Amino acid sequence: MNSYTALGQWFEYLNKDCDYPSWSQYLINRLRSFNAGLRGADIGCGNGYFTRALKRAGYDVFGIDISPEMLTRARAIAADEGLRCEFLLGDITKLKLTGKIDFATAVNDCLNYVPPSKLHSAFRRVYACLNRGGVFHFDISSEYKIRSVIGDNMFGDAGEDISYMWFNTPEEDGVTMELTFFVRGGDGRYSRYDETHRQYIHTEEGVQKALLDCGFSAVYTQGHLGTPDKSVRINFTAVK
Repeated sequence: MNSYTALGQWFEYLNKDCDYPSWSQYLINRLRSFNAGLRGADIGCGNGYFTRALKRAGYDVFGIDISPEMLTRARAIAADEGLRCEFLLGDITKLKLTGKIDFATAVNDCLNYVPPSKLHSAFRRVYACLNRGGVFHFDISSEYKIRSVIGDNMFGDAGEDISYMWFNTPEEDGVTMELTFFVRGGDGRYSRYDETHRQYIHTEEGVQKALLDCGFSAVYTQGHLGTPDKSVRINFTAVK
């Protein structure tokens, strides 16, 4: 699917209301609470906000994403902010690194893009890249969110430089999202871009079992930003 082509340049801007500062601090606190080492990978890094936040916090971290457009924007933002961050093209289900790392993160729905049939492959790949005692922290949008919040609803927004329409079609195992963007160019004219996204439902119990099946010794769960409420987003921290 042609996901994150036009959106790749605008993802961080369009998600600016998700409280990135609090989210990144939660992520940092979570890694510290498990005494994670400093070398790590931010998988599904998007435009690199969490990669940059981890870098500023003293972590030797690099970003990985499946979208070249996402990575182009990530490199540009990091350079503008004076940060030397490495960003690599990669797929979590085919992840292979040249050396071991102390932690891996996959924040903001990365695993919802992985089909259930490939979930074990993704977890095995991450497991193989971690040092003993390494930490894997990620989140998923819950079944309730995908079925009831996203569901068959429509969303949209009209901005000065970019406007979008977002239509959702429920599927048995997730949701198909059709997005249309109108992006303003330097001459004031707008260009139209269309994208299709597919997100899959994973249950808390299913994810926990898959992690343990792939060798992780312990799995801990929380709601968004560490709250007990897992109705919309579930965080997982797995230890090798």
